[in-house]
Amino acid sequence: MRMDVEERRRRLGVRHALAVPVPTTEEVTRSLVALHSTDPASMVLSALARLEHPSIEAVEDALYAERSIVRVLAMRRTVFAVPSDEAADFLATVQHSVAGPEYRKLLAMVAASGIEDADAWLAAAHAAALAAFERLEDFSSAELQAIDPLLATRIEIGAGTKYATRQSIASRLLTVMSVEGSAVRTRPEGSWTSTRFRWSSMRRWLPDSADLPDAAEARTAVARRWLARFGPARAEDLQWWTGWTKGHTAAALAPLATVEVELEPGAGLVLADDLEPTPEPAPWVALLPALDPTTMGWKHRDWYLGLHGDRLFDTTGNAGPTIWHDGRIVGGWAIRDDGTVAVRVLADVGRAALEAIEARADHVEKLLGGAVVKARGRRWTPLEKELRA
Repeated sequence: MRMDVEERRRRLGVRHALAVPVPTTEEVTRSLVALHSTDPASMVLSALARLEHPSIEAVEDALYAERSIVRVLAMRRTVFAVPSDEAADFLATVQHSVAGPEYRKLLAMVAASGIEDADAWLAAAHAAALAAFERLEDFSSAELQAIDPLLATRIEIGAGTKYATRQSIASRLLTVMSVEGSAVRTRPEGSWTSTRFRWSSMRRWLPDSADLPDAAEARTAVARRWLARFGPARAEDLQWWTGWTKGHTAAALAPLATVEVELEPGAGLVLADDLEPTPEPAPWVALLPALDPTTMGWKHRDWYLGLHGDRLFDTTGNAGPTIWHDGRIVGGWAIRDDGTVAVRVLADVGRAALEAIEARADHVEKLLGGAVVKARGRRWTPLEKELRA
């Protein structure tokens, strides 16, 4: 069976809530499996691009009032916002690949700081933090370290390098405990673009949060959700998206009922009950932010990226802001330091699409309300530099 580029583009538009926006931020998140959230502003902009009635307040309500989505440190040691009832699956998939290495890395820092019996000392600090969680409802790293002298101990970060510095164990421990699933990032200090988060116990923040399931079962659950939204796709696309090993990826896919289909070029997988063609949606355009899940969702991107990669991705492989038209990338955009939005179309899309793109840019600029979003967790792309000059 063959699935051509047009079918893949139709699926992308419909399933990623771009051709047909959805009512809630939770539905946006489920449509993409997970929202990239290392840069909090990018996460908000990804949601706004897909909401029927976009507002920053609607996204914040989902995160902090309804708590229907939650930020977790998961795949590729990256922060994602995921549906709260699925958070345990995402965390379970990275206990071996992320949580374990992060704890060992912190243990090495403790030892390099001259603390004797580093294993026992770090275990005691971990226990002290868990005890503090019972007393603190919502806290900053500084507030956590103030509650117990052990947590205020400063350790050497980057020992032996020119970037060496000293930092309290509390701030580093929170990162480890977030990937373990015991601590969670809550509301940022400052505006919606801030990267300085407050924290809470996961059990306090989400009282109904589930225990972590078996890792292999969790990987299969995540793989099923991903294929339902990103399929047809190659196994290496899933491996790239998750950061799993080739073996873990193959094992995650094995229990699923899938069908191999012919792509352009090569072959890919699709769920066996997901073979029906997608009806043609109405023409659509979208301005997606840097690191958006759609732009970054596949390793093999020629079928929607075309020849624009050099101008729209940074030198480390991270996507900048992109303009989409009917399932393909046709240009890029940027937020200038005065809060205005500039666009550059790189393909022939026709007059109607050009007008729709300009209208969308005006809409995004109004939603921003003068807020300026910087490149975080990535570098400026060549096109952004041109537009911001």
